[in-house]
Amino acid sequence: MRASQQVIRVDLKPPNLGVSGWNALLPTRQAQPSLQQDIEADYLIVGAGFAGLSAARRLRQLDRQATIVMLEAQEIGQGPAARNSGFMIDLPHALASGGYAGDGARDLRDIRMNRAAIAFAADAAASWSFVDEAFNPLGKINAAASRGGIEHNETYARHLDRLNEPCELLDAKAMRDISGGDYYQAGLHTPGTVILQPALYIRSFADALVHQENCRLYENSAVKFLCRKQDRWCLQTGRGSVTAPRVILAVNGLIETFGFYRRRLMHVNLYASMTRELSDTEVSELGGESCWAFTPSDPLGSTLRRINASGGHRLLIRNRCTYEGSLRLPKNRLDSIARDHDRTFRARFPMLSKVSMEYRWSGRLCLSRNNVAAIGKLDQGLYSACCQNGLGISRGTIAGIVTAEMASDRQMDSLIPDYQAQPLPTKLFPEPFMTIGARTVLKVKEWKAGKEL
Repeated sequence: MRASQQVIRVDLKPPNLGVSGWNALLPTRQAQPSLQQDIEADYLIVGAGFAGLSAARRLRQLDRQATIVMLEAQEIGQGPAARNSGFMIDLPHALASGGYAGDGARDLRDIRMNRAAIAFAADAAASWSFVDEAFNPLGKINAAASRGGIEHNETYARHLDRLNEPCELLDAKAMRDISGGDYYQAGLHTPGTVILQPALYIRSFADALVHQENCRLYENSAVKFLCRKQDRWCLQTGRGSVTAPRVILAVNGLIETFGFYRRRLMHVNLYASMTRELSDTEVSELGGESCWAFTPSDPLGSTLRRINASGGHRLLIRNRCTYEGSLRLPKNRLDSIARDHDRTFRARFPMLSKVSMEYRWSGRLCLSRNNVAAIGKLDQGLYSACCQNGLGISRGTIAGIVTAEMASDRQMDSLIPDYQAQPLPTKLFPEPFMTIGARTVLKVKEWKAGKEL
């Protein structure tokens, strides 16, 4: 049934577990007020993550006179965008593959789209004077701890060479000089990835937008109901409503709670832990470089970052992946994940045996079986900018740009000329087979990742 034929009740508050260290390290921010009245706008954007904020900025570029309203269910910096590991990746990064590479022609198109998204974000960072910590063109390293991981890197390097993309294989000594430890035996450096402090980036982006003319943000304003009123959409929150002829739903996997793409999206949770601030003595004992970013050579391995900015010297580790089709998490999930994170951390940094984790948290991502986004027109004046397939920053930015251009009828002036309309996400298998199968596949892949996890 089309959305225009019914009133849809929306539940936008699946739980996030734990406090994101990225947001906790930043100064207290004054949130924008919640929506307390009935208003109208030319454009309404639901969700103020990477996709929603990018859509708002693109609409401002395309239509300076238009009034734009954004609704965010939480405070900026508390949602999934600020729980991200902070990699804005330019290269092929197919999480479902054994080593990120995909089809050559599609990979080239994805690279061009990812770089268009990076250019858009870089322009925002420069125009609005983001600090370097928020947006850092540092590049990343695929870190390998095992023979299998090294082979993944070598295969990926050959694929990048065929695509004429620069990369550099690193040996064990180079990895030790960077990380300070002996755990990693090899690495693959790729220079085009931008590293974000995701909470700082999101907060800076949102705060810059609200200073633009005709652009308003309401926080702590979860949508409760969605309906069509003649040629306009009306979205109601707890204490107000917004009526607009054009609406962009930039809510990633939560698009299902609006009644769209049901049984077509896979909901996965990832988990991260961040250390307390390292003392001067611990920084000396660790050695290595003061800022680096590792993705795993195996997609189901551990992501690590070392930071030296807000909050001092710290390390972050992200691993473990669980399938949660219901969008709900058991409250004790972080307890079991914590043991895995601590074991992983000790193996990599035995010289930091007395360093504890200060923050632990979960973060949601959304995938489709056929690795396509949920981007496009849902109904007259209603658009989706969802399903980022594990690359929340670059693909979320792309989704925001593309849907803004669709909603404004300015696709001829697209910043993403390589974007092509995609098929629908493939339907999921019936339950309980989908959940059993997905969880089994993840466990097997984590087991195969071995030392990379």
